[in-house]
Amino acid sequence: MIRKQTILRPVSFAGVGIHTGQKVGLTLKPSSKGKIFFRRMDLGGREVEIDPRKMESLNCTCLLFDSGRIQTLEHLLAVLHILGLASLEIELQGEEIPIMDGSAAPLIEEILKAGLRPVSQAVESVRILKPHTLEEKGARLSFSPDPDFRVSYAIDFSHPLIGRQDISVALTRALFREEIAPARTFGFLKDAAELQKRGLALGGSLDNAIVLDEERVISGKLRFRDEFIRHKVLDLIGDLAFLGHPLLGHFRAERAGHRLHHQAVLFLLDHPDFWAFDKDAFPRFLQG
Repeated sequence: MIRKQTILRPVSFAGVGIHTGQKVGLTLKPSSKGKIFFRRMDLGGREVEIDPRKMESLNCTCLLFDSGRIQTLEHLLAVLHILGLASLEIELQGEEIPIMDGSAAPLIEEILKAGLRPVSQAVESVRILKPHTLEEKGARLSFSPDPDFRVSYAIDFSHPLIGRQDISVALTRALFREEIAPARTFGFLKDAAELQKRGLALGGSLDNAIVLDEERVISGKLRFRDEFIRHKVLDLIGDLAFLGHPLLGHFRAERAGHRLHHQAVLFLLDHPDFWAFDKDAFPRFLQG
């Protein structure tokens, strides 16, 4: 048996929301409830639970509730998922998770400094039983049975610094921390004005994203040659975390994004014959 984890002490973050452009604050607190829930402190401490049927895709992953939303959850949820942190109270001052440096590295490093401890509730894995493929406008996402949690991703951009990139990884905690979490979100300078007209990327800057013009990166050096595809893996992990259980399966994505990630989550919720709960088998990232 593996038990759900919480943190030993509160840990706080402050920064800007990449889409709202507003200053936001985030505090993770220990909880024994066996679930993750948010409190929007700017809305009187309203409690908001993660509900995959209230996900929204808008250049990021949002959680909707009756009086508002919580935006850009994917990096935080990816970190919590890989660390097995499934029992937390999360206070948020504002409607968006701070983007930090555009990656999940600041989040995982500070959370690990706070320390983890088990709570009484046991973890149940979701084991994929049979394959399925979803397709939309040239993008594809499929899943199939696997004894571990494995992600394969491919992207293809016409930009000379990106081009075709492929990756396939079996997730461990160390691999995620060293090879996936530091990968930053990326965008193109030519798209910035249009995004901002739509109320998006208002907080984007050279300090919290990889920004590319037609030929080069204008926001400093890449952390990895294939940092772009690594960030796509980070986003997929965070979106799949909405299911609320560690997964045993191989997820393959090509030219996908948040919208198709979310469709995969909803497909699994609506088709329980494609998976089963497993109390005895767990992905390697939960085994240290």
